[in-house]
Amino acid sequence: MNTAVQKNAAGAMPARAPAAAGKLINIDNGGTLTDICVIDGAQVHRTKTITTPYDLSKCLLDGLRKVSAQIYGEEDIQSLLLSTEYIRYSTTQGTNALVERKGPRLGLILGGALSTDAVRKAEDGGLFDAIVGERVTVLDAKLEGEAREAAVTRAVTQLASSGANRIVVACGGAQRNVLENELKHTLLRKFPQHLLGAVPILYSHEVVEDGDDVRRAWTALLNAFLHPAMERFLYSAERKLRDYKTRNPLLIFRNDGYSARVAKTIAIKTYSSGPRGGAEGARALAAHYGFKHLLSMDVGGTTTDILEVQDGQVRVDSRGQVEGVTTSFPLSAVVSVGVGGSSIIKVGGGKAVSVGPESVGGAPGPACFGLGGTLATITDAVLVRGLLDPATYFGGQLKIDATRARAAIEEHVAKPLGIDVDAAAEAMIEAWVAKIAAALKAQATIGDDTVLAAFGGAGPLLACRVAAAAGIRSIIVPALAPVFSAFGIGFSDVGHEYELPLPKADAKSFEAVRDQLVERARRGMFAEGAELDDCSLQFTLKVGGEEDRALGAEPSWPADVSAKSRIVLSLLAVKPITHAQLKGGFGKTRAVAKAAGSRTVAGAELPLFRVADLAGGASGEGPAVIEDDFFTALLDGGWRFEVNEAHDVLLTRT
Repeated sequence: MNTAVQKNAAGAMPARAPAAAGKLINIDNGGTLTDICVIDGAQVHRTKTITTPYDLSKCLLDGLRKVSAQIYGEEDIQSLLLSTEYIRYSTTQGTNALVERKGPRLGLILGGALSTDAVRKAEDGGLFDAIVGERVTVLDAKLEGEAREAAVTRAVTQLASSGANRIVVACGGAQRNVLENELKHTLLRKFPQHLLGAVPILYSHEVVEDGDDVRRAWTALLNAFLHPAMERFLYSAERKLRDYKTRNPLLIFRNDGYSARVAKTIAIKTYSSGPRGGAEGARALAAHYGFKHLLSMDVGGTTTDILEVQDGQVRVDSRGQVEGVTTSFPLSAVVSVGVGGSSIIKVGGGKAVSVGPESVGGAPGPACFGLGGTLATITDAVLVRGLLDPATYFGGQLKIDATRARAAIEEHVAKPLGIDVDAAAEAMIEAWVAKIAAALKAQATIGDDTVLAAFGGAGPLLACRVAAAAGIRSIIVPALAPVFSAFGIGFSDVGHEYELPLPKADAKSFEAVRDQLVERARRGMFAEGAELDDCSLQFTLKVGGEEDRALGAEPSWPADVSAKSRIVLSLLAVKPITHAQLKGGFGKTRAVAKAAGSRTVAGAELPLFRVADLAGGASGEGPAVIEDDFFTALLDGGWRFEVNEAHDVLLTRT
């Protein structure tokens, strides 16, 4: 696997700076909570709302209502949207669907040189069995004409009868595109559109141009798995926003660090787009504070997303991994671990406490939410131990019930272990911390200059314990930690990448393909509301499917390229738009932080510090509790904190 680094989002050449515009709305839809961040010049408004998985557009509009009330003193979505220049949206729905194996039943038709064994061998985590299983048909490569038509028609009928509700066709060999197109024409003739539409058939070459047959087949399978839920929700959300006369279309933030219209985005590029928003924010954070090695820990309700920023650059895999499977697209090297604030914690075989990957989500949520949930989570555990205050949790907007939390822990953890509820809650905390710490250590080499960025609703919660277990001595908790992935989306531009294979390895073919790409980019960016002259351009020559050569904005044919290699030319076009900004610094002044009260945690009375009440330069020692409207952090003994004028918090181990 090739690993590259990105300086902005994909190394594009700089273009003309965008003019000042209206408000920027960034939305990060997670499995448990949906975060809203509105950037209005130097002012940032933020809120959270519980994710409604049965209708994701509901939590989207609920969040917009809440944040509009903050801005205007009363709910006024119309005024908010009319004064907004861009709405950028990311979601972990695809990530969560794969983690929890919830999605459509796929069927797979293989042809040409592709075999089931070759596709299966590309992964060893059971993903193929989970999303495809036995719903596979391999066409005899020797069949032609009517015999092949009969075979592929029979294959579709059999796969649909076996329960497949989406079918992927992937062929291998030099004639893969020709064969897939022939099969497509056959199926369009054999099946009436109203019947074929009930079981969509997707062709791998229409998803991506990749000479690696297995990698392309997997990319098509993953795209097919992620597509249905994304399509239903995103088009529904766009229609509802249009009812409010939004100035610009809804933009989807993608894993490549760019945003684009819904109609111009394929599903697989939304995979881990929420974590990529956090990565863009972490990159900006590292650059602002001069952190050489930043390891980000974005803890949501369902997953913890971990990513590394080294020397100001986000780690990107040129052939990104999804659930351990190599795909055809570059993806940020995010590791999503099935542990979060709503992960189910229970006792398994051998009396071991297990955490996730299953989650109770936002509905019904942890037992303490009182929404019908009866399973135990880390939220229930820290509530029982006193770290959370029912009166202030979620900004006082969500009342949590310690009695329900104790009942869930007693039933699912304490009784199986034969211990009391308080001891069971501590065992849950230890298991939760250990799982995240192990994932951090597996993702990066931790050194003296490593700083942990803790964000997401549950990121700061037990960050000191996680850092200590991972061997990290410094933690940065951004002021916007609860909505930091949403805030990070504010560093993205509108971008699209186009690519075509060269029919021959010579200058004439190169120039013809280059001109085709420029025209495609011109049309594509026009659909985004941009002229190509206002965009930055970056051409890249992909040689042999592995080596990438950056050619700049005005490329010419490099004569040293091997004529034996398969060559693809790509063009990245980027329209710059207004970005979020960071401010503040540490170590400038020193003042003793004044506690706002106290809180009894695990039987000990600890000082309580409210971030919003502290002036820049205020500092204090642990053990203590640090609280914001949407996050709570336990500062263990042996740690100190400093708050700056931006209300970012730096935690250091003494």
